[in-house]
Amino acid sequence: MCIGIPMQVVEVDGRFALCESRGERRRVGTALVGQVAPGDWLLVFLDDARDRIDAARAAEVNEALDLVLGAMQGADASAAVDFALPSRMSAEQLKALTGA
Repeated sequence: MCIGIPMQVVEVDGRFALCESRGERRRVGTALVGQVAPGDWLLVFLDDARDRIDAARAAEVNEALDLVLGAMQGADASAAVDFALPSRMSAEQLKALTGA
């Protein structure tokens, strides 16, 4: 399983960008998302940007990653979740989520 990490572009070098997030910097390939600029947010899988996202979406993904990390460390995060998991969504909510 691959987990996308939201990363913010710091510098651009041709088809690569220096990005940072969650305390680390990485050289990220940008061929799949086109031109990027410092300040842009990207969803990164295995050092390749796969999608452009906005700051709000980056914050949501980081919150979800924090919950996963907490669960892996034994924390009970059930009260901290302020979004519905797909298993708890209505048919209308799932339709809106998937665009179907």
